[in-house]
Amino acid sequence: MALGLGLMRLSSGDVSEDAALRVLHEALDRGVALFDTADVYAPSAGEIGHNERLLAKALAGRSSSVVVATKGGLRRQGKRLIPDGRAKHLKAACEASLRALGVECIDLYQLHAPDPKVPLATSLRALNALQNEGKVRDIGICNINLEQLLAARAMATIAAVQVELSPFELTPLKNGVVDHCVQHGIAIIAHSPFGGHRRAKRIGRKEPFAAIAKRHGVTAYEVALAWLRHIHSVIRPIPGVTRVETLVSCLHALDVALSAADIAELEEAFPAGRPGPRRAPKRLEGEVVLFVGYPGAGKSTLAESWVERGYGCLNRDERGGNLAGLRLALADRLANGEKRLVLDNTYPRRASRFDVVETAWKHGAAVRCLWLETTLEQAQVNAVTRMVKRHGRLLTPEEIQASQSPNTFPPEAQFRYRRELEPPREDEGFVAIERVAFERRDKSGRTGKAVFVDYAHLQERGALERYLAEGYRLFCLAYLPGLDEARAQEDFARASKGLDIELHFCPHEPGPAICWCRKPLPGLGVLLIEKYALDPARCLVLGDTLAERGFAERLGCRLVTPGKRELE
Repeated sequence: MALGLGLMRLSSGDVSEDAALRVLHEALDRGVALFDTADVYAPSAGEIGHNERLLAKALAGRSSSVVVATKGGLRRQGKRLIPDGRAKHLKAACEASLRALGVECIDLYQLHAPDPKVPLATSLRALNALQNEGKVRDIGICNINLEQLLAARAMATIAAVQVELSPFELTPLKNGVVDHCVQHGIAIIAHSPFGGHRRAKRIGRKEPFAAIAKRHGVTAYEVALAWLRHIHSVIRPIPGVTRVETLVSCLHALDVALSAADIAELEEAFPAGRPGPRRAPKRLEGEVVLFVGYPGAGKSTLAESWVERGYGCLNRDERGGNLAGLRLALADRLANGEKRLVLDNTYPRRASRFDVVETAWKHGAAVRCLWLETTLEQAQVNAVTRMVKRHGRLLTPEEIQASQSPNTFPPEAQFRYRRELEPPREDEGFVAIERVAFERRDKSGRTGKAVFVDYAHLQERGALERYLAEGYRLFCLAYLPGLDEARAQEDFARASKGLDIELHFCPHEPGPAICWCRKPLPGLGVLLIEKYALDPARCLVLGDTLAERGFAERLGCRLVTPGKRELE
């Protein structure tokens, strides 16, 4: 059967066990053969395995022809779900699921979500081990992009990929996941096919589903399921139902035969849902230039060079709004006759690039992708340099958060980009993908030299005095969380014992970086380089920690191990 059943809502606490069992028995009686559950589907954190035990009760005494799919890799903390992809956790979770389901082998065991703190390889090795032990028949993975899927398939045989797919969530159709699964015969399990229970009511009013439903004498929900099935046979929607009546309606979708006119309407509304490979129109007379690169990578400078060549420029940061609004502006300007435009924004995700390509093609323009190869570390220096040039200092976390400037952002903006980046590929429809090498602007005229030292190395007094004698400035860059300026300077004066050295420090509390002044982030170094016209190539970082090494590499300074001498 082309439809399965998602069981999460049966353990939400709003459905009685009797009502849940009635839904499950009806589904079994009507031939539903795929049931998707998870260990964390439970009314509370203290009832882990509730949904699995409910399914086991419904299956008791039934034939074993159904496929039971469950998941591990999340932990409950109150109402929060936290990724846990550690091998130890996955092994324990799988064994608990085996007990809850009352089986010796799970038909399909899925990694619920990649854990950003654990290498994907670690999680996949754990699933492989469970499969080799006979506890798991097939392996699946959920909530991933194409890059993660490719990595997973290099480490394990992936039988199924579970993603959210609905008229409100088309990302898997845009980011290449569905196409890849179609090409390699991997099942797509589409959860939340109506957009989740909060958005499901809107399906009845959403066009063209409402109009098509009226023509066929069915519900808009049935049309939505029929549309997903039409895209490709590998897609198996698993609506989450809580009533028998809703289940019966969903199963009616199997009998809905969409006409050619219906399909044309749906593909016009949802171009991402067109089956088969994407093909550019034969005549593309215009050109849109799209950037991929970190915030702070130098996109605006590069955009200026294209404007000088006669391209119009669109920038979300200057216009306000979001990428969807920028796409509408692009469509409007192309429709009004502009032939050459550059988009001065970053597009780390395939799905956002898909929308640009579709819009450009619709208006007769090809899309050229420029991939800025600026590294995270280089982009960090750029971001801080712009901040210091504009404000003359480093902004506090509160000032960064309150800023309306597109060029002022916290370190997390760049870390988020790194997490989200899906490298551009030829199959996205670009006329070309050009790599743009990083090139820092000439800093001629800077001749100053300095030594950056941590508080812990002030005892290297002899070496520091020799550096002073050789014309180096001395700066102590310290991490002193919670200290105010006056107290920090007072303590430092005692510790430095009259040495001609300045203290600059990060006062912010431990945890994820919310400021630019904690090493290895380059903020304090950039501030001093700009203030004193220092030449980074002539500067030294005295230290031996990973933070000091990273700080030196970002700035382009030489790292000197304490106890050793390095002169020009």
